[in-house]
Amino acid sequence: MPAITGALALGVLLSGAIPALAADPASGKANFIKCGICHRVGEGARNVVGPELNGVVGRPAGVVPGYDYSQALKASGVTWTEDSLRAYLARPSAFIPGTRMTFAGFRDPAVIDDVIAYLKTFRPDGSTAP
Repeated sequence: MPAITGALALGVLLSGAIPALAADPASGKANFIKCGICHRVGEGARNVVGPELNGVVGRPAGVVPGYDYSQALKASGVTWTEDSLRAYLARPSAFIPGTRMTFAGFRDPAVIDDVIAYLKTFRPDGSTAP
């Protein structure tokens, strides 16, 4: 009987029935250091080399007032959902050819999910969500 139980457990594991580990905003904050070279979040965040990212999840691309976006990004028609951010943060120039963002991308999908979880903690006004 233990062999059947082990095989069943393996089948459940391989089927994806067990949920993935939740993204970690604290880890995302640590990894955001790479983003923070060009971007700001939080109260009083402003555009620097890149646009401020408060409230980015759910926002259309290329709309932060006062930031001079590339034509490619403005014309992309992208809304920053978790899925589009995953693709962009993995390889910005492949997701939106012609973007001026020079970051090569995060290679680890878990790091990307953590950074997105961190970004989701910021409302458009820079305050943090509970």
